[in-house]
Amino acid sequence: MPKNKGKGGKNRNWGKNEADDEKRELVFKEDGQEYAQVLCMLANGRCEAMCIDGSKHLCHIRGKMHKKVWIAAGDIILVGLHDYQDDKADVILKYMPDEARLLKAYGELPENTRLNEGIIDDEEDGGGDD
Repeated sequence: MPKNKGKGGKNRNWGKNEADDEKRELVFKEDGQEYAQVLCMLANGRCEAMCIDGSKHLCHIRGKMHKKVWIAAGDIILVGLHDYQDDKADVILKYMPDEARLLKAYGELPENTRLNEGIIDDEEDGGGDD
């Protein structure tokens, strides 16, 4: 058996987030795209999102983002709407919390959008068992 002389296997660089601390340019929506907030995560790289216009979409996370950008419920994302399927979309970009606040300040997101909060509750007063 030959002696291993390398620095490890193919998964050596998997866990490193190189571009996490860099500032990136704010991306605005174009035609065929819409801002959305993630309602819940599903299996197979999919999520359910509520668009700003009020419609729900089943979104598929692109392969470029899959296992590299972690998306959770409550995140603001940019989705590309399908021409041929009205209820499906592709996740194009996940906005960082500071970018989402900037979008709200620029008027791209409505004022009633709740940022950095999980799934929206129906019970605000916490109705637990007493």
